[in-house]
This record gives sequence, structure tokens and C-alpha cells, in this order.
Amino acid sequence: MAGNGTASTWVLVTSSDIKTCINMRITAPMTRPRLMIYAWLLTVLAATPVHARGLYQTPEAFLDEVFEGAPPQPQVIWLRGDTRKTTDKIMGHRYPALRIRYWSKDRRTAWILEEIGKERPITTGVVINDDGIELVRVLEFRESRGGEVRHPFFTDQFTGITLTDENKLDRHIDGISGATLSVRALKKLARLSLYLHDKVNVSNDPPPQK
Repeated sequence: MAGNGTASTWVLVTSSDIKTCINMRITAPMTRPRLMIYAWLLTVLAATPVHARGLYQTPEAFLDEVFEGAPPQPQVIWLRGDTRKTTDKIMGHRYPALRIRYWSKDRRTAWILEEIGKERPITTGVVINDDGIELVRVLEFRESRGGEVRHPFFTDQFTGITLTDENKLDRHIDGISGATLSVRALKKLARLSLYLHDKVNVSNDPPPQK
């Protein structure tokens, strides 16, 4: 009950309701009140949150695509010592794992990592080569908002990015209105993938010739 003594009623209007109204064969004249009702319905639909949750690609399908149907066996990097400290600093919190799996072939690595956007983890695949980031793809998005980060118009910004000496991205990433936390999560995962790629490739480099 509102303060002025009148009752307020919330009405759920679905897209199917709107579609039914729009597709109806209207025999009566299109009066001003009728036009106002349709305008109101369309306004409600436009303001309704779009649920972005979805599994867009399985990790297995992602790896098959990246390695052309023949992904290598997974390897692990342990989060210990300086690796642990730097990982936690990049993420802004303690990364919830003792080790991270990755797939490597010809100095090209693939990482499947997760970071929480607002409340739920975003599963993301990242591919790194010696020139920087090759591919960023959202594999599964579990939040109700911010799913725009899965689209190429956003993820393509990461292509070719490398790390600075301070483990920051060397290029600005444009944000998305209403998806700030999801954007932040993907930027962290991109930084972490680049850092870990350098770690595993340095450790696998042959010793210098004497």
C-alpha cells in the first residue's frame, strides 16, 4: 500500500505477451488510448533485464578448435613462491587453487580459467602465443547481467595484447555499460594467462649455449 492510500501493483509482461499484442489483428480503430497502451508495453519490455546466462562452448570443444582436433595432454603449473604472490596480486585476491592446468604446443598455450564477475564465476578460454593474446572466449556465463562480454566486439580487443613490466595489459580495453564487473574479470584472466604463459615458456626454454 502506497503512502497516499492507493495500492501499487507490479505487472510482469513477457516478450510473448508483447508479441501477441503486436501480432493481433486489430479490427477496432487505433485510438489514442490504445496507442498509449502499446507504447507502455514496449517500454516495459525494453526495461526488462536480459538474462545472459548460458554455456556457449564446452572446454573440450574449445580445445579441439584451438588445437585443430588434436589437443595436447594437459600440464600444470604450481602456484608457489613468487608465482603465487604474483597470481594473487593480478587477481586482487587469493586464487582458489594450488595449481592451474594448461595446454601447450609449439610455444602456444591455452588456459581455461574462472573469475567471479559480481556473484558467480565466468569460465573463460584464453590462447597465448609469442606475440601476445591470440584469443579470448567466454565459455560459460552464469550471471544475470553483463553477458555482453562474450561477444567478439568486446573480446577482439584483447588480440595482440601483451604485459607490461608491471604485469598490466599494454593496451586499453573499452568497457561496457552495465557490465563493469564482468569486464574487470576478463581483464584479470587475460593478465593472468599472459603471466603464466611467460612462466611456463621460460621454464621450458633450453639453457643457453656455453
